[in-house]
Amino acid sequence: MKVHILDDWFDTLRGLPSFSRLEGHDVTVWTDHVEDIDTLAARLAPAEVLVLFRERTAISGALLDRLPGLKLISQRSVYPHVDVPGCTRNRVLLSSNMHSDTPSIAASELTFGLLLASARQIPQQMASLRAGTWQLAPGQTVAGRRLGLYGYGRIAKQVAHYARAFGMEVVWWGSETGRARAAAAGETVAENRERFFADSDFVSLHVRLKPETRGIITRTDLLAMKPSASFINTSRSGLVEKGALEAALAAGRPGRIALDVFDVEPLTDPADPLVQHPAVIATPHIGYVTEDELDLQFADIYDQINAYAAGEPIHMINPEVWPN
Repeated sequence: MKVHILDDWFDTLRGLPSFSRLEGHDVTVWTDHVEDIDTLAARLAPAEVLVLFRERTAISGALLDRLPGLKLISQRSVYPHVDVPGCTRNRVLLSSNMHSDTPSIAASELTFGLLLASARQIPQQMASLRAGTWQLAPGQTVAGRRLGLYGYGRIAKQVAHYARAFGMEVVWWGSETGRARAAAAGETVAENRERFFADSDFVSLHVRLKPETRGIITRTDLLAMKPSASFINTSRSGLVEKGALEAALAAGRPGRIALDVFDVEPLTDPADPLVQHPAVIATPHIGYVTEDELDLQFADIYDQINAYAAGEPIHMINPEVWPN
């Protein structure tokens, strides 16, 4: 099959063991990022299979209407960037392994890395050393401090595992269902939402972005945090109310923010106020971007392609289009 892979910015996939699963297919890898629909339609005109690199490119119904040869979109995890009705209208099957039992170790590790970087002010201390001013004010030891995890899911549970290994106290908050599951598992759930934010030394957000979770973290939540506390978001920027981060930074509550996700991605403005703020540690959405994690994810994606080619598609999101 004619397989086109979008947004492999560093041409990483061809060097991973999983790429051998595409042997026998006609594969084109695009290593730049394009949003213009005319350019995408021209590039993808020969494609029978489209492979998506997570949510880097939105696949609209208007684009799908211009790709009559497309039969399959293969990707992994959630798909808010894909117009599923548009897929169905064009008889394009969307296959996406939701990996319900597998946490993203890479995202979990980055989350805890940002927590440590925030506690010890690692980027700021590096900048101070490079500027010739030696140390900044003392940082924090994480042992004995409280980590508030918002969202009782796979990544948050993995982060909790790391936190406990470092001697941290872990408390939870989230949806009513999530809190009930945490309590049933013997976890400590905060007394209420206000106390969750007010009493935590670190708050890390781990929730899927859906219409009902957009803006779920408000400026009131952030302003309830201590000036010595840190807020960490490696999930999605849309989970935080518009303007809430800026209001928190202006008030100094919490005193530090660590981000791996932004409203606009890729974010290429070096003057972006969040990126440049001295109280912010920012990374360019690298939570899942490790060789190990990509090899795991794309093995699933390629398996979906081979299953489709064999006439036995798997992980179908819109099965009503099969067979097409």
